[in-house]
Amino acid sequence: MTALHPSPTVSRNATEKLYYIDHIRVILTILVILHHACVMYGASGGWYYKEPTAIAGALIPLTVFVSTNQSFFMGFFFLLAAFFSYSSYQRKGTKKFLTDRLLRLGLPLLFYSFIFSPFVSFLIHRFVRGHHVSYLKYLSLYDDWIDFGVLWFVAALLIFTLVYIAYQKLFAKQISSQTAIPGPWAIILVALGTGLISFLVRILFPVGWVLKPLGFQPGHFTQYIMLFIIGLLAAKNNWLAQLSYRTGKRMRGTALILLLFFPVFYVIRVKFGFPITWYSGGFNGLSLLYSLWEQCIGFCIITAFLGIGKQRWNKTSVTSVFLSRRAFAVYILHPLALVALAIIFRSWNVDPAIKLLVVAPAAVFLSYLIATIVLWIPLVKRIV
Repeated sequence: MTALHPSPTVSRNATEKLYYIDHIRVILTILVILHHACVMYGASGGWYYKEPTAIAGALIPLTVFVSTNQSFFMGFFFLLAAFFSYSSYQRKGTKKFLTDRLLRLGLPLLFYSFIFSPFVSFLIHRFVRGHHVSYLKYLSLYDDWIDFGVLWFVAALLIFTLVYIAYQKLFAKQISSQTAIPGPWAIILVALGTGLISFLVRILFPVGWVLKPLGFQPGHFTQYIMLFIIGLLAAKNNWLAQLSYRTGKRMRGTALILLLFFPVFYVIRVKFGFPITWYSGGFNGLSLLYSLWEQCIGFCIITAFLGIGKQRWNKTSVTSVFLSRRAFAVYILHPLALVALAIIFRSWNVDPAIKLLVVAPAAVFLSYLIATIVLWIPLVKRIV
């Protein structure tokens, strides 16, 4: 398994199981599928296939879901990956750790870019655009060979890992002091700082601007870098063991209050006639306000998941083991499930919002089915 989905999940204290982290990873993986399903059927964002709904009443909940999701779910993945990378590095040493990461992160990148993404693109080319060509003919004309797609995350994680290894070799021995776990107000201050830096970055690189061919959106990377660092600090200082249920509940309450502020952005934009693009970046007050809100609600949701999850979800079952073991494979393969289902239901004469209600849960099921079949392959099972 990769650092994204290590197994078994254990804390620095080998006797303390972190089963709730397995549950959180499964939730995050399912959120990724639902997120891309929403993008496919009307929410903002890029995807292999788009069939946006025309129902304004559907676009509002889609926008709220995707925006709230974006505020935390990928950053949460980086935090968890960093958390387990710390103990893995300490246990394996530089050479073994680096070799392991190159295999478990690099090979999925090669598979996705050179095999998986061309095939998914071919399905769109053949069954949506109506170009009746063979797969081999399509490949002979294909020119997007470096396309990490949803595995931009894995590419970024590999880069972050290399930087972390360099840090360990150069500076780790000089910095050995422990850092106390931050309280709720400290978390909010870090979130505000992250939001401010995100605002500054988005002046030049608004959300939606993609660094090709890597697929990175610099507008989101301030949070990813910050949460990767926090994940390392959490592992080094044993923060998860110290995080209280009370803090988790307080941050959940704060997140719910912040969610109520979402309509304020719409009211401000409409009342003053601001362009909708101001949400994405630029030197303007709406971008600043949104960047601060996004990071605050994101940090609160992450802390709530960890604090509450440790108290309520720290137990295992056959189902949770099954779902967690397949989570990374599901993350890699879910575009195939979504695109295939979109093609199947493309001719259904209903609004795309209705299709979403059918395709989204079906995509979760189909993604796990495909992942289960793929993991029967021994070599694949060793890598993912």
